[in-house]
Amino acid sequence: MPFQLRELPYAKDALAPHMSAETLDYHHGKHHKAYVAKTNELIEGQRDLSGASLTQVVREARRSDNAKLFNNGAQLWNHSFFWQCLAPAQGQQPSGKLATLINDAFGNAEYLLQKLQEEAVNHFSNGWAWLLLDRGNLRVTSLHDADTPIVHEGMVPLFTLDVWEHAYYIDYRNERPRFASTVLANIVNWDFVAQNLDGQGFERANQGEGARSPELTA
Repeated sequence: MPFQLRELPYAKDALAPHMSAETLDYHHGKHHKAYVAKTNELIEGQRDLSGASLTQVVREARRSDNAKLFNNGAQLWNHSFFWQCLAPAQGQQPSGKLATLINDAFGNAEYLLQKLQEEAVNHFSNGWAWLLLDRGNLRVTSLHDADTPIVHEGMVPLFTLDVWEHAYYIDYRNERPRFASTVLANIVNWDFVAQNLDGQGFERANQGEGARSPELTA
């Protein structure tokens, strides 16, 4: 079964005014959709990928140096993960184990968000800013273009911010700093970030016959 463009986990206008319905129309409805279509096109007829999950496709594409398939499949997964990292602004804050890890690594959530913003703003050209669980410790980093934690040992994804220009140009034009600060201050889905401490974040954006369904816990 071909990979699918999954529905957003909220209405297109639910993130406004921090991220507009028009942005989601283009970013999800056109850019993300194109990655889905191209990934399906590239794996059609490839027997060795028959029945493979999305994460398996991405890892095999990297192993075999298939740049086109890697770029499209990784972007399909990255975007599927990214949408879940966002939620309508309701004053969410880190709590429980996540809050403890943040305090241990960064002192407080405000400083973590500052480090994420700096990583997003200072990242040259296209890519993704990430909050990772790396061997039990929280770490902020960024990856270029379509690169993804899927293919890096020790990187357990907790949260990502898309810093490709198409993620923010409609609402913020070329003001990446304002985009990053606004999203991070208002629409982070901390519940999703906390769920990913179980190490199953890869599966929450996975799909296909080989995908597992992680148990979502509060």
